[in-house]
Amino acid sequence: MSNLPIPDTTESVSASSDGSSSSSTTSFLSFLCPLLKLFSGGDPSQERNYTLEVATSSLSTLARLPWGSRSLFENLNNQETTTSDPSKPLQLYEFEACPFCRRVREAMTELDLSTEVYPCPKGSVRHREIVRKIGGKEQFPFLVDPNTGVSIYESGDIVKYLFQQYGKGRSPSTGLLESTLFTGWVPTILRAGRGMTLWEKARLDPPSKKLELFSFENNPNARLVREALCELELPYILQNVGTGSQRTKLLVDVSGFQEVPYLIDPNTGAEIGDYKKILTYLFQTYSAAAT
Repeated sequence: MSNLPIPDTTESVSASSDGSSSSSTTSFLSFLCPLLKLFSGGDPSQERNYTLEVATSSLSTLARLPWGSRSLFENLNNQETTTSDPSKPLQLYEFEACPFCRRVREAMTELDLSTEVYPCPKGSVRHREIVRKIGGKEQFPFLVDPNTGVSIYESGDIVKYLFQQYGKGRSPSTGLLESTLFTGWVPTILRAGRGMTLWEKARLDPPSKKLELFSFENNPNARLVREALCELELPYILQNVGTGSQRTKLLVDVSGFQEVPYLIDPNTGAEIGDYKKILTYLFQTYSAAAT
């Protein structure tokens, strides 16, 4: 049984505040993909040099500080905060290595929003086709908000929409939108294109229930897990738990601690808090050989 969303009629918004940038980015990524793959660690399911993995991911985190690390609502007490998620989950179509998708995920961390993530790696077997059906073209990121009936391309427009709709009068932190063109590429290059292409041995059919990941955008260990979820094209619920997040209590309730990443797989009952174990679990459980 598939858990993929059924395309419906939505209002398409693409004001193209950064349209030329993201369009050229798509073309550049198409050129960059095979080059980065040459320098990548090969098969993502194989044993890794985790010292190198964490080092490159940590440098990626430094390049994007302070964005994607904390909630803008952290200084409010629980009685004042109004950061509850919309009644229907947001749906984000993206791929981990894309700098403009990263911009949107950073904004969602700042807004303390959870979302359904539908990874769209190069070589996608399902999610990219859904984007074409809903929006009319294959471009990322792409946001669907079933609460308002709006669907949006262009990362700048998505970020502005999210803050207008769910920011309670707040604005993106200084430099969030502008910095993407300068340092947004750093994680993509340092991580050698991880989270960009579909793993050739990935299971073709999606699990019946979405996985759930507690994470925040700029956490180096969580980045490694999100890359794997993208390479396996596994849809999941992203629970953002940046510094000051109102979702921290939920994380502690389910895991017993505040550290991310933390993965819950309702399909198997697995709950895992160590990123190395999560990676091993994902590639073993969701390879074509495991079906």
